[in-house]
Amino acid sequence: MNDFATPDQGRHYLRMTTTDFLDRCAPRIASFYRFWDSKRQGRRMPRREDFDPLEMREWLPGIVLVDVQHEPRRLTYRLVGTRSVELKQRDVTGLTVEEGYHGSSLEAILENYRLVIDERGLVYDWEAAVSRSGYLQDVETLMLPLSNDDATVNIVMVYFELGGYLPAAQDAADDVPPAVT
Repeated sequence: MNDFATPDQGRHYLRMTTTDFLDRCAPRIASFYRFWDSKRQGRRMPRREDFDPLEMREWLPGIVLVDVQHEPRRLTYRLVGTRSVELKQRDVTGLTVEEGYHGSSLEAILENYRLVIDERGLVYDWEAAVSRSGYLQDVETLMLPLSNDDATVNIVMVYFELGGYLPAAQDAADDVPPAVT
């Protein structure tokens, strides 16, 4: 797990790269991970074709698919669920991550993608984001690799959940947001 302050805001940004996240995450995040894990079928990473949207109904609003182009690396939003559109207040389908990201810092988000792509593993992070109503809202994100050849990540599958609210005046950045139950 890494814990570092983002240079633009001085806030702590928390991420985990092991399944230890299952001890603190929202139940839907855990169930989505187990669903993804079941699609590996002995491989390191599942393929996009392993997923049937009908099987994923309960998670679809929180799904984001990001296409990965290598040399030069380019990350493009392929599919953006309704929860992401509501949080970002716009549909970023077709935009690059640099153009359409939402979070505390682009540097931290790009590092998450780098870890998923280069390490071919999971990234779980959480932070408080300001909602439309001006309250801080706990956001949990799970990023998982997909690969056509089980060697090179060609899509990053992202799933996120929104949790409880805190008054925006409270400085939630100094504390680890509680797990959503």
